[in-house]
Amino acid sequence: MFVINKDVCSECGECQDICPCGAIEQQDDGSFQIEASVCADCAACQSVCPFEAIEEVENDE
Repeated sequence: MFVINKDVCSECGECQDICPCGAIEQQDDGSFQIEASVCADCAACQSVCPFEAIEEVENDE
């Protein structure tokens, strides 16, 4: 599962543009969030992020 580190993210939106599943949504505060239930774990977002703000974490489920 992937998460966006808000402390590193510049809110450029490149991850949202590349996501083939539409799993990345912009929040009211301008930050982005990955919806785990929609994400296919393909890592496309991670590979395109210029700030390396997207991290893979273990899913606790």
